Amino acid sequence: MLEAYRQHVAEREAEGIPPLPMDAEQTAKLVELIKNPPAGEADFVLDLFVNRVPPGVDEASYVKASFLADVAAEKTKVEMISPVKATFLLGTMLGGYNVLPLIELLDSANTDVAEEAVKALSKTLLVYDAYHDVVEKSKTNDYAMQVLKSWAEAEWFLSKPKMPEQITVSVFKVEGETNTDDLSPATAAWSRPDIPLHAKEMLKSRMDDVDGTIASLEAKGHPVAYVGDVVGTGSSRKSAMNSVMWFFGNDIPYVPNKRQGGVVLGGKIAPIFFNTAEDSGSLPIECDVEKLNTGDVITIHPYEGKITNEAGETVSTFELAPDTMPDEVRAGGRVPLIIGRGLTDKSREALGLEPSDVFIRPTDKSQAAHGYTLAQKMVGKACGIEGVRPGMYCEPRMTTVGSQDTTGAMTRDEMKELACLGFSADLVMQSFCHTAAYPKPVDIKLQHSLPDFITSRGGVALRPGDGVIHSWLNRLLLPDTVGTGGDSHTRFPIGISFPAGSGLVAFGATLGVMPLNMPESVLVRFKGEMQPGITLRDLVNAIPYQAIQDGHLTVEKKGKKNIFNGRVLEIEGLEHLKAEQAFELSDASAERSANGCVVKLGEEPIIEYLKSNMALIDWMVENGYQDARTLLRRRDEMQAWIDNPKLLESDPDADYAAVIEIDLNTIKEPIVACPNDPDDVKLMSEVQNTKIDEVFIGSCMTNIGHYRAAGKVLEQMGNVPTRLWIAPPTKMDERQLIEEGYYSIYGKVGARTEMPGCSLCMGNQARVADGATVFSTSTRNFPNRLGNGANVYLGSAELAAVCSVLGRIPTVQEYMDAVAMLDTMTGEVYRYLQFDEMADYKVESPKNLSDIGVAVAS
Repeated sequence: MLEAYRQHVAEREAEGIPPLPMDAEQTAKLVELIKNPPAGEADFVLDLFVNRVPPGVDEASYVKASFLADVAAEKTKVEMISPVKATFLLGTMLGGYNVLPLIELLDSANTDVAEEAVKALSKTLLVYDAYHDVVEKSKTNDYAMQVLKSWAEAEWFLSKPKMPEQITVSVFKVEGETNTDDLSPATAAWSRPDIPLHAKEMLKSRMDDVDGTIASLEAKGHPVAYVGDVVGTGSSRKSAMNSVMWFFGNDIPYVPNKRQGGVVLGGKIAPIFFNTAEDSGSLPIECDVEKLNTGDVITIHPYEGKITNEAGETVSTFELAPDTMPDEVRAGGRVPLIIGRGLTDKSREALGLEPSDVFIRPTDKSQAAHGYTLAQKMVGKACGIEGVRPGMYCEPRMTTVGSQDTTGAMTRDEMKELACLGFSADLVMQSFCHTAAYPKPVDIKLQHSLPDFITSRGGVALRPGDGVIHSWLNRLLLPDTVGTGGDSHTRFPIGISFPAGSGLVAFGATLGVMPLNMPESVLVRFKGEMQPGITLRDLVNAIPYQAIQDGHLTVEKKGKKNIFNGRVLEIEGLEHLKAEQAFELSDASAERSANGCVVKLGEEPIIEYLKSNMALIDWMVENGYQDARTLLRRRDEMQAWIDNPKLLESDPDADYAAVIEIDLNTIKEPIVACPNDPDDVKLMSEVQNTKIDEVFIGSCMTNIGHYRAAGKVLEQMGNVPTRLWIAPPTKMDERQLIEEGYYSIYGKVGARTEMPGCSLCMGNQARVADGATVFSTSTRNFPNRLGNGANVYLGSAELAAVCSVLGRIPTVQEYMDAVAMLDTMTGEVYRYLQFDEMADYKVESPKNLSDIGVAVAS
């Protein structure tokens, strides 16, 4: 084993990265080597065991904790590790498998061991229900009482250094916008769980010799700060922050191949990226970075809110936000702060003490008397109160949590570090939509292992080929509830979602709540009537178009203005929409860099949607989807809402950061997003006759109506000279389109049909030709996302079909002529999957919750 490991070390060293952490099999062999160390290998073996085994509830950590527990309890004796040392090492494992052994060691007859167990538990935060065991034991055991008092006094927090008054750093600046594709490319998504390896991909498409540049800056003797005009837009990838921290953060003792901390400065920092930085113990600051350049040595004064250069001149000012940031940095991140602060509060309550004044407590500074917006009421309901004011800290209950496959392995690893053995969120779903079509060996391995991990904790696992996570997760939503997901397009059509990086998604799934500083809202109000030939995708693009006209949004990155950034986008005036249609609007709020989105819908389309989804759940359970209890529980909750339907509504005097009105009567031609920025929207007539090489109809922005409409256009217009890709969002859409004859149309015109899923949208598998000009229905068109050097226009499926036949963007008249017949067949074309009315999904004897056995393995 050691020989194979050393070979692995050499291979990784040649790539400039450390070896992988030890797995369970290697750890078990290390245990045997510790018992009988080979000559001259004792120190090496012990170092591997101490520093290279992951903490939490990883399989390897189980082996490590079990062995250390036996040594500490003196059931096993080894020369290399004393009982006291074993107890100390148990204390380095964060939580999970080490907690119960440490509690048992409080009863040890060896006082040195018992005292070491007190020290270990005092700094262990991930104790969950074992907290009650300590409270109970404290009634008869003085060591347990010492642990409880230590938690109550927040010694775990006070033992850490405060956030410094001054932080001197060297500047590493990336001009313009840095999106998460730059920091964590989709083409390398397979390597994301391997943080050091994946970090090698950071900024490859933007600059040469990133490593060398950073090394030269480190030679100045200061930490290096990541600086950019606009930082972290796009997907909710913790892998992007992991890469930044790998270069700019600090090692975590006893946690292999992971770093935390560092400084990120941005003129604008995307909200999901900002939150991920917070959770990771980094210091993210939004400030003017115009006077900062690579190589500058600057000093950040976080409490004073200013940045000075080497001459002592102020080059930028800022307001440190949120107020709790000093505590977050001190605790090693927002997540450990929340968990630890809660542990301290519980312990003080158990001891009859007042709440601790050690922490900076979130406060509601608004002093507002006006009403609440719809989003503020939804979050308030999830917190058990009427509403939540902007800027107020809260921890809303997570009713629904989603995870997809290119971040799923990282989410799993974060759950292990959080010592998660069961989900507290009501429903957690895992998909395989990003890798199913063209899986690499590492993807196949994940597709086999991750479902069991999820379902054993009470979650729901989809199957490769099922389709896009959002199209499934939306089917399991409850009205007016709150959720999250490890994909920036987790944007609920009913209720509200705050997408997040994998760390925060793991937190929400594990603890059932999510930390949130409530954002302000921007209201978009539609009025008037939709005009002939205009689609919902045109309304999606009308939002940034109108914002540009109103002066709320700019395309230029330097000094960028974006009223939506970090706020909730609330949409009114389209209450008649079906839920599937509403998702097209909420989904695109990701491209606005909005924190979340709510669409006001009527009661009737929601009831119709829930009835359809209840039938789908029965079909899923009948076809062996797990966890069945979780699915049936959700079905019953849907029925309960239908029996007593009540929808929250905004107050008439609710306050918004801005109100944008869009008159549907004035939108008389399609609006498209131009290469390569979803904010750069123009009227189609401004870009008409642009040559198009490839066309993609797919992504979570589509539903079955789009494919029927495209099929009708293709059938009427004939063969396509372009390369046309078609990928429906789910296998149910695919099946229905085949039965209705649309796949026959696609085949006749020469289209390439893909497995249901994300296909080209993320760009991690199939890609368009280098340098191609593309018209796409996908979510975003960042540089190089769909293909290297590709220029991508975004618009409706109807317009995409016309472009595919003409080989160019049409004139307004050409487009109107091509889609005119759709106005006469709206009922046939724009029909959605109503599973409760479809024979293929009818279950004769639906199961009840009482029919199913125990769901979660303890």
